[in-house]
Amino acid sequence: MEFVAAVTKPLVGAMPLLLVQDAIREAEEMLRQFTVLYPDEMLLRTALRGAVAYQLSWFDAHLWAYAEHFGLSELLSEDFQHDRLYGTVRAVNPFL
Repeated sequence: MEFVAAVTKPLVGAMPLLLVQDAIREAEEMLRQFTVLYPDEMLLRTALRGAVAYQLSWFDAHLWAYAEHFGLSELLSEDFQHDRLYGTVRAVNPFL
């Protein structure tokens, strides 16, 4: 999880080390090489898919992946588009 966040964050006065697509590809390669203890591999793959499919930040994609993986129907957050369906999870902004 931290790898994708770290390499896609812009450096001071420069571009990030990797574009999101490249970082995700590298993360998928690491999933093939190493055993993931926590969160499990399926959850990480779901987050990777969400980052690409919904153009979510890596941390938002990870939060959504937990909701999707564990069958939650609703995610309360101001960081997602209100009332949008992401997979099977509806995002609700509780501050609106």
